[in-house]
Amino acid sequence: MKRRIIAYLSLTLVLALMVLVLLSWLLSATIGEGVHSLLSSEGIRFFFGSFVSVVSHPLLVWIILLSMAWGCLKACGLLQAFHTPIGYRQRHSFFMLAAFLVIYVGVVLLLTVTPHAVLLSATGHLFPSAFSRALVPIIAFGVIMLSVIYGISSRRFLSLADVCQTLTDGIGAAAPLLLLYILSMQLFGALRFVFEF
Repeated sequence: MKRRIIAYLSLTLVLALMVLVLLSWLLSATIGEGVHSLLSSEGIRFFFGSFVSVVSHPLLVWIILLSMAWGCLKACGLLQAFHTPIGYRQRHSFFMLAAFLVIYVGVVLLLTVTPHAVLLSATGHLFPSAFSRALVPIIAFGVIMLSVIYGISSRRFLSLADVCQTLTDGIGAAAPLLLLYILSMQLFGALRFVFEF
């Protein structure tokens, strides 16, 4: 069912892009001013030449990082640990998680809260600043590290290969989102080109 929804959404975006191509040609022929045709030489150059610049956006990096974090969190067993009786190994794992969380939050606070902190803006604010631009990576890295620590200490992850596998499994699970992201960004970029906004 989920794959069918992704397929229909992808097809809808491709059809919308095709309609936009034809509509841009008709509107540029009739209105002329303020509308660019995607079938003109300029439009074709835009479509092929700006593919990477249209897709490269922080949102793409956020999707990849959050999917890696989700894959690692799902595989480490931490989510299931709250629904099962706690044994010695889990208590030890939770203690290690708590220690890491205190250290991680402490480091982030030192980089943001103290006077003249490194991640603050030049005016001393959190938003906008280097911290606000790195908020999603900070969260994703924290979740990944928590998951890895729990997975190793609870013996869910037995090797570095297990950790790497969970990170790539998360990206694989987010592959449909990446497809929808690329198609929607191309449609949005084409709309911006055609209507100059």
